[in-house]
Amino acid sequence: MKERIAVLGAGGMMGFAIAQNLCRGGFEVRAWNRSLEKAEPLGEDGAVVCDSAAEAARGADLVLTMLADADVVLSVAEDAFGSAEADAQPIWLQTSTIGELGTERCQELAKEKGVVFVDAPVLGSKEPAQERKLVILASGPRELEERLKPVFDAIGQRTMWLGEAGAGSRLKLAINAWIGAVVEGGAEVLALAQALGCNPQHVLEALSGGPLDLPYLQMKAKKMLEGDFEPSFTLKLAAKDMRLASEAAERRELDLPLLNSVRRRFEQGAEDHGGDDMSATYLTLKPKAQAGAAA
Repeated sequence: MKERIAVLGAGGMMGFAIAQNLCRGGFEVRAWNRSLEKAEPLGEDGAVVCDSAAEAARGADLVLTMLADADVVLSVAEDAFGSAEADAQPIWLQTSTIGELGTERCQELAKEKGVVFVDAPVLGSKEPAQERKLVILASGPRELEERLKPVFDAIGQRTMWLGEAGAGSRLKLAINAWIGAVVEGGAEVLALAQALGCNPQHVLEALSGGPLDLPYLQMKAKKMLEGDFEPSFTLKLAAKDMRLASEAAERRELDLPLLNSVRRRFEQGAEDHGGDDMSATYLTLKPKAQAGAAA
């Protein structure tokens, strides 16, 4: 029998795609989202759309959270597990990116509520989520690997088991720092090329197919040059992710000037373009680039 899964945050770009793919994978899905109308289309895929997180979690075998930040995750989880039966022991799949401290707070809540906790942030944004191409960075009780394999296979292309809960979130912080560096670095290179009077498209052509090429850079740079900032992953959320990575470095007294610089630029860009794709960090550079080119 397929697991009954509650998806909390089922109206977001990631949560919706995850819930939809779980439905299509034959799971019994109970979906909840704070803005309920965003989750309602999941009913067409067979999901039961619930009015509250507690309703969605009631009787579920697994509860999956995909929400914006740690405070929201904890608030929703409090509601979801507030009435959990002591002998039910649901498994909590925490897939949001909430950093070290957020994950530690979730572990404490899970222990308090008698819930089995699996830390499983994902690599990928809107399109990979839709196409079941996420990479799941799972950490938690290893004896759950076989049980959770069909669930993770329904939403992703690969799962890495990394050790005790918390290891997945720590790896995600490191990878996010790299993603931020690639996007900001690409934006600055294109702005510099433009300011030098070069065609910025030629930067991408020169790199294409060689050892310095990078598909992710090509993808994000294309959005920058075309002015297409339809969000795949918003700049606001990217700024949050850079903050979490930066804070983790600070906890270890590690000086990472590049990461801190990317964090500041993303936070600056998010003030005006937070709802746009993270590639919109380019817009914080574009006016200066144009001015330099004109000079």
